Amino acid sequence: MYLLQTKQGSRDTGGPQYFLHDLTDSVKIYLRQKGAVKVALVTPYGATKSDYIAVSHDRKIDKKTQKPVPGSVKKDRIQQGRASGSIGEAIRKWYNLGSDEFHRIDIDIEPHEDIFYITPLSYTFSYLDKEHEIIRVRDPLTFTKDYISRFWRDQLASLDRAIVRWSLDEICRVVKDHKPKVPHIQETDLRRASGPLKHLGMALGAYVGKGYDCLLSDFNFLKFPTYTVPVEIKRHSKDFKYQKEKYGKEALSRAVILCAIHDMKNTPRHIDVVELDALCNHLQNI
Repeated sequence: MYLLQTKQGSRDTGGPQYFLHDLTDSVKIYLRQKGAVKVALVTPYGATKSDYIAVSHDRKIDKKTQKPVPGSVKKDRIQQGRASGSIGEAIRKWYNLGSDEFHRIDIDIEPHEDIFYITPLSYTFSYLDKEHEIIRVRDPLTFTKDYISRFWRDQLASLDRAIVRWSLDEICRVVKDHKPKVPHIQETDLRRASGPLKHLGMALGAYVGKGYDCLLSDFNFLKFPTYTVPVEIKRHSKDFKYQKEKYGKEALSRAVILCAIHDMKNTPRHIDVVELDALCNHLQNI
């Protein structure tokens, strides 16, 4: 499956359009049935909510209602919706791909909860046939004893060694009080790790106590844009239950669990886990 850019050279005059090609049968049938499907763009950090809409060849989007109505474009496509720019420009921004005109962007499409999760896989520019691959990272924000994502490894390697050692040492102090538990210690005590985590690229948002604990938390890794995602704080990741469902009709089921101990057997899709005990153990490798 791929996106083909039309209207070359049009970024200053309304922006390029992106038609969908070689859709799998399952994706094509789903799009035909729905007429239009909301899009979540998968960034280096994971999926993020967007205003883009996949539109069937026989539909268009009504400007007032943003609902699909009969149309005659005769091409499956990704429309801008209420986004400030095209999906190609969003991919360029998230993946730091430079300023050249796209010709083709190969993608993967995963239908999930009535949304198309679109992951860019490779791209070519209009002036050159050479294909550039985009590396996919599984569970990009996960750091546990069983799995440390390449994204986390590259981020730690890019930081000052002394800062990383200090941060992990401070995280060890927090973990020590939770295994075994200091009498009467509260789960929110894990927020003592917020300072060291910020040095590592993970900035916890305000603790709100309703819905996800820290709804607006930021990850800032390497030279990529800042990524905002909900964070749920748990002493044990296995206690993450009601948060498996998204909060709000328009929200994604996308979150990060920050825990002292990761003991969840099966982590839901699009949920990452940051285990403080695993970060502490990583100190010996620095």
